[in-house]
Amino acid sequence: MSTPDLHENAGPDGTPGPQDEAEDGLRETRTPPAPPRRRLTWQKLTFLPAFLVALLLATWLWFQQADLDPISENALSNGQVSKALWQQVQLTVISTFFVLIIAIPLGILLTRGSLRRATPFAMAVANMGQATPAIGLLALLVIWLGTGTKAALIGIIAYAILPVLANTIAGLKSNDPTLLEAARGIGMSALGVLRKVELPLAVPLILAGVRTALVLNVGTATLATFGGGGGLGVLITTGITNQRMPVLVLGSILTVSLALLVDWLASLAEVLLRPRGLEVDS
Repeated sequence: MSTPDLHENAGPDGTPGPQDEAEDGLRETRTPPAPPRRRLTWQKLTFLPAFLVALLLATWLWFQQADLDPISENALSNGQVSKALWQQVQLTVISTFFVLIIAIPLGILLTRGSLRRATPFAMAVANMGQATPAIGLLALLVIWLGTGTKAALIGIIAYAILPVLANTIAGLKSNDPTLLEAARGIGMSALGVLRKVELPLAVPLILAGVRTALVLNVGTATLATFGGGGGLGVLITTGITNQRMPVLVLGSILTVSLALLVDWLASLAEVLLRPRGLEVDS
């Protein structure tokens, strides 16, 4: 009994025929695609939180055996630390909220029509806000508005608008004009193009600006104490003026930990909110 050929349509010399080659190609194209690359790795999710926990635990253990004098105990007792930390968080969150609702819409407007001409002026004003030393800007606001949270918030907002505004404008301007023209060509309105094409493409740059603004706000909020706005700057200035190292160390470590935590959370948001179509496999 003869053995059947492996390829029914094989040529005279036993090589696969055209139909066999086509079937092989179809088998290759039917190979299941590779699973999507994970956006968040376990290293990104665990390393920084573990470091912060270790840092805060080491600080707590150090304070357990530290010999605090009455001045240090008074500065750290009666919920003073938690109050200062909560004020710092409030200043950061509120100032960031106002930065977003001011800078992003303004950046969009400055890339529309005739308002593009005002972009250099707006950027110059934003640059002035950040070029001015934060403590000097806060002092001017205190002279104008008096002491309190209001002056501190305005100073923090003015200092952090530039990164978000600049990145929003840069992100919208960097969009490929052919894509925008194609979107208009299929009948999308100007608002639809902005919402469904321009802003999604600009999201990575905008999020980078927001991340920078968040970290700036944490650092600038420590200066709110000079205007009566509270925050962790109270502990730092108390430690410096009274030459009490434990108070200064605690205020500094909490400020650094909060800045690192905010930057980590912003980095997670930056990854999760980036449109999947803009991801590049590495």
